[in-house]
Amino acid sequence: MGNNSTNQSSTVQQEGTKLNPGDEGAPGTPGMAENVCRECKGTGKLGDVECPTCKGTGKVYEELGGG
Repeated sequence: MGNNSTNQSSTVQQEGTKLNPGDEGAPGTPGMAENVCRECKGTGKLGDVECPTCKGTGKVYEELGGG
């Protein structure tokens, strides 16, 4: 039947945690893991500019696994 669990947005920030545009959730959130940014391939740059997806870190936090 229906899903009765409460869904929270994956972009909810933990206090003191700043998310980058490519992050699906904050570090330490259950089900989240650090991954290489797909846009810049982990370099933190697109050409000569900072990658807008990871804000120059080369890393994003994404949900683990798939359904």
